[in-house]
Amino acid sequence: MKPAAKAGRPSEASRLNRDDWLNAAFDAVVEGGFERVRVLALAQSLGVTRGSFYWHFADHAELVDALLARWREGEHEVVRRLQGEFTGAPQADLLLLLDAALARAGADLENMRFELALRVLGRRDPDVARMLVQVDSERMALFEDRFARLTGERHRAGELAALFYLAIVGSHQALSRPSSTARIAGYLKGIIGEYLIRQQARPADPGR
Repeated sequence: MKPAAKAGRPSEASRLNRDDWLNAAFDAVVEGGFERVRVLALAQSLGVTRGSFYWHFADHAELVDALLARWREGEHEVVRRLQGEFTGAPQADLLLLLDAALARAGADLENMRFELALRVLGRRDPDVARMLVQVDSERMALFEDRFARLTGERHRAGELAALFYLAIVGSHQALSRPSSTARIAGYLKGIIGEYLIRQQARPADPGR
Protein backbone atom coordinates (compact mmCIF):
# COMPACT_ATOMS: atom_id res chain seq x y z
CA MET A 1 0.00 0.00 0.00
CA LYS A 2 1.32 3.42 -0.93
CA PRO A 3 1.37 6.20 1.67
CA ALA A 4 -1.49 8.68 1.63
CA ALA A 5 0.75 11.71 1.27
CA LYS A 6 2.73 12.05 -1.98
CA ALA A 7 5.76 14.20 -1.43
CA GLY A 8 7.29 14.24 -4.91
CA ARG A 9 6.49 16.67 -7.69
CA PRO A 10 3.93 15.32 -10.22
CA SER A 11 6.37 15.87 -13.10
CA GLU A 12 8.93 13.63 -11.39
CA ALA A 13 6.41 10.92 -10.63
CA SER A 14 5.08 10.90 -14.19
CA ARG A 15 8.48 10.46 -15.85
CA LEU A 16 9.63 7.61 -13.59
CA ASN A 17 8.02 4.26 -12.87
CA ARG A 18 8.73 1.39 -10.47
CA ASP A 19 11.11 -0.25 -12.93
CA ASP A 20 13.24 2.90 -13.10
CA TRP A 21 13.74 2.76 -9.34
CA LEU A 22 14.32 -1.00 -9.40
CA ASN A 23 16.89 -0.63 -12.18
CA ALA A 24 18.69 2.06 -10.20
CA ALA A 25 18.66 -0.13 -7.10
CA PHE A 26 19.99 -3.08 -9.12
CA ASP A 27 22.85 -0.94 -10.45
CA ALA A 28 23.67 0.21 -6.92
CA VAL A 29 23.87 -3.40 -5.70
CA VAL A 30 26.14 -4.33 -8.62
CA GLU A 31 28.43 -1.40 -7.83
CA GLY A 32 28.71 -1.86 -4.09
CA GLY A 33 26.30 -4.34 -2.54
CA PHE A 34 22.97 -3.84 -0.84
CA GLU A 35 24.48 -1.22 1.47
CA ARG A 36 24.48 1.10 -1.55
CA VAL A 37 20.70 0.94 -1.90
CA ARG A 38 19.75 4.22 -0.25
CA VAL A 39 16.73 6.23 -1.28
CA LEU A 40 18.51 9.60 -1.36
CA ALA A 41 21.44 8.24 -3.39
CA LEU A 42 19.07 6.56 -5.85
CA ALA A 43 17.05 9.75 -6.23
CA GLN A 44 20.23 11.69 -6.99
CA SER A 45 21.29 9.12 -9.58
CA LEU A 46 17.88 9.45 -11.25
CA GLY A 47 17.91 13.25 -11.07
CA VAL A 48 14.80 13.58 -8.93
CA THR A 49 13.94 14.46 -5.34
CA ARG A 50 13.68 11.77 -2.68
CA GLY A 51 9.97 12.48 -2.38
CA SER A 52 9.42 11.08 -5.88
CA PHE A 53 10.34 7.64 -4.53
CA TYR A 54 7.19 7.50 -2.39
CA TRP A 55 4.92 7.60 -5.41
CA HIS A 56 6.09 4.07 -6.13
CA PHE A 57 7.18 2.49 -2.83
CA ALA A 58 6.05 2.82 0.76
CA ASP A 59 9.58 2.59 2.10
CA HIS A 60 13.09 1.21 1.56
CA ALA A 61 12.03 -2.29 2.62
CA GLU A 62 9.35 -2.46 -0.06
CA LEU A 63 11.91 -1.45 -2.69
CA VAL A 64 14.32 -4.20 -1.63
CA ASP A 65 11.52 -6.78 -1.47
CA ALA A 66 10.42 -5.86 -5.00
CA LEU A 67 14.01 -6.05 -6.24
CA LEU A 68 14.46 -9.52 -4.76
CA ALA A 69 11.12 -10.69 -6.17
CA ARG A 70 12.05 -9.48 -9.64
CA TRP A 71 15.39 -11.30 -9.51
CA ARG A 72 13.74 -14.46 -8.20
CA GLU A 73 11.17 -14.47 -10.99
CA GLY A 74 13.90 -13.85 -13.55
CA GLU A 75 15.85 -16.88 -12.34
CA HIS A 76 12.71 -19.01 -12.34
CA GLU A 77 12.02 -17.91 -15.92
CA VAL A 78 15.53 -19.01 -16.95
CA VAL A 79 14.82 -22.49 -15.60
CA ARG A 80 11.45 -22.64 -17.38
CA ARG A 81 13.02 -21.56 -20.65
CA LEU A 82 15.78 -24.15 -20.45
CA GLN A 83 13.28 -26.89 -19.65
CA GLY A 84 11.38 -25.89 -22.78
CA GLU A 85 14.54 -26.38 -24.85
CA PHE A 86 15.28 -29.91 -23.61
CA THR A 87 15.54 -32.54 -26.32
CA GLY A 88 14.83 -35.59 -24.14
CA ALA A 89 18.40 -36.89 -24.55
CA PRO A 90 20.06 -36.30 -21.14
CA GLN A 91 23.59 -35.82 -22.44
CA ALA A 92 22.45 -33.25 -24.99
CA ASP A 93 20.33 -31.53 -22.34
CA LEU A 94 23.25 -31.27 -19.91
CA LEU A 95 25.49 -29.87 -22.63
CA LEU A 96 22.72 -27.37 -23.37
CA LEU A 97 22.66 -26.35 -19.69
CA LEU A 98 26.44 -26.01 -19.70
CA ASP A 99 26.42 -23.88 -22.85
CA ALA A 100 23.69 -21.66 -21.43
CA ALA A 101 25.51 -21.20 -18.12
CA LEU A 102 28.83 -20.32 -19.76
CA ALA A 103 27.20 -17.98 -22.27
CA ARG A 104 25.29 -16.20 -19.54
CA ALA A 105 28.40 -15.89 -17.38
CA GLY A 106 30.33 -14.28 -20.20
CA ALA A 107 27.55 -11.90 -21.22
CA ASP A 108 25.82 -10.99 -17.97
CA LEU A 109 28.47 -9.97 -15.46
CA GLU A 110 26.07 -7.59 -13.74
CA ASN A 111 23.67 -10.38 -12.82
CA MET A 112 26.58 -12.46 -11.51
CA ARG A 113 27.68 -9.59 -9.28
CA PHE A 114 24.12 -9.04 -8.11
CA GLU A 115 23.78 -12.69 -7.12
CA LEU A 116 27.11 -12.57 -5.30
CA ALA A 117 25.92 -9.52 -3.32
CA LEU A 118 22.65 -11.32 -2.65
CA ARG A 119 24.49 -14.29 -1.17
CA VAL A 120 26.46 -11.95 1.07
CA LEU A 121 23.15 -10.45 2.24
CA GLY A 122 21.79 -13.95 2.81
CA ARG A 123 24.43 -14.59 5.47
CA ARG A 124 22.71 -12.10 7.75
CA ASP A 125 19.12 -12.11 6.48
CA PRO A 126 17.20 -15.38 7.06
CA ASP A 127 14.48 -14.51 4.55
CA VAL A 128 17.04 -13.95 1.79
CA ALA A 129 18.83 -17.14 2.81
CA ARG A 130 15.59 -19.11 2.43
CA MET A 131 14.97 -17.61 -1.00
CA LEU A 132 18.48 -18.59 -2.12
CA VAL A 133 17.93 -22.14 -0.89
CA GLN A 134 14.82 -22.29 -3.07
CA VAL A 135 16.71 -20.98 -6.11
CA ASP A 136 19.57 -23.42 -5.57
CA SER A 137 17.14 -26.29 -5.06
CA GLU A 138 15.33 -25.48 -8.29
CA ARG A 139 18.60 -25.41 -10.22
CA MET A 140 19.87 -28.58 -8.55
CA ALA A 141 16.63 -30.45 -9.29
CA LEU A 142 17.05 -29.59 -12.96
CA PHE A 143 20.62 -30.91 -13.00
CA GLU A 144 19.90 -33.97 -10.88
CA ASP A 145 17.02 -35.11 -13.08
CA ARG A 146 19.22 -34.97 -16.19
CA PHE A 147 22.08 -36.81 -14.48
CA ALA A 148 19.71 -39.49 -13.22
CA ARG A 149 18.58 -40.06 -16.80
CA LEU A 150 22.16 -39.99 -18.04
CA THR A 151 23.60 -42.50 -15.59
CA GLY A 152 20.56 -44.52 -14.60
CA GLU A 153 21.72 -44.18 -10.99
CA ARG A 154 19.69 -41.82 -8.83
CA HIS A 155 22.17 -41.92 -5.91
CA ARG A 156 25.04 -40.77 -8.16
CA ALA A 157 22.91 -38.12 -9.81
CA GLY A 158 22.86 -35.92 -6.71
CA GLU A 159 26.65 -36.02 -6.39
CA LEU A 160 27.18 -35.25 -10.07
CA ALA A 161 24.60 -32.45 -9.99
CA ALA A 162 26.41 -30.86 -7.03
CA LEU A 163 29.77 -31.11 -8.83
CA PHE A 164 28.21 -29.70 -11.98
CA TYR A 165 26.76 -26.75 -10.05
CA LEU A 166 30.08 -26.07 -8.33
CA ALA A 167 31.87 -26.23 -11.67
CA ILE A 168 29.45 -23.68 -13.11
CA VAL A 169 29.90 -21.37 -10.11
CA GLY A 170 33.67 -21.64 -10.50
CA SER A 171 33.34 -20.93 -14.22
CA HIS A 172 31.39 -17.79 -13.44
CA GLN A 173 34.28 -16.58 -11.30
CA ALA A 174 36.78 -17.33 -14.06
CA LEU A 175 34.67 -15.60 -16.70
CA SER A 176 34.18 -12.50 -14.56
CA ARG A 177 37.65 -11.41 -15.69
CA PRO A 178 37.65 -9.41 -18.93
CA SER A 179 40.58 -11.16 -20.62
CA SER A 180 40.25 -14.06 -23.10
CA THR A 181 36.65 -14.86 -22.17
CA ALA A 182 35.95 -16.95 -25.29
CA ARG A 183 39.13 -19.00 -24.88
CA ILE A 184 38.46 -19.67 -21.20
CA ALA A 185 34.82 -20.57 -21.89
CA GLY A 186 35.90 -23.08 -24.53
CA TYR A 187 38.44 -24.60 -22.17
CA LEU A 188 35.89 -24.92 -19.34
CA LYS A 189 33.28 -26.36 -21.67
CA GLY A 190 35.72 -29.04 -22.80
CA ILE A 191 36.71 -30.11 -19.29
CA ILE A 192 33.25 -30.02 -17.70
CA GLY A 193 31.58 -31.56 -20.73
CA GLU A 194 34.04 -34.43 -20.92
CA TYR A 195 34.54 -35.39 -17.29
CA LEU A 196 31.16 -34.54 -15.75
CA ILE A 197 28.88 -35.37 -18.66
CA ARG A 198 30.23 -37.58 -21.45
CA GLN A 199 32.23 -39.93 -19.24
CA GLN A 200 29.27 -40.42 -16.89
CA ALA A 201 26.84 -41.68 -19.54
CA ARG A 202 25.88 -45.35 -19.38
CA PRO A 203 26.86 -47.17 -22.58
CA ALA A 204 23.29 -47.68 -23.78
CA ASP A 205 22.29 -44.03 -23.26
CA PRO A 206 20.76 -42.68 -26.51
CA GLY A 207 22.21 -39.19 -25.91
CA ARG A 208 25.79 -40.43 -25.89
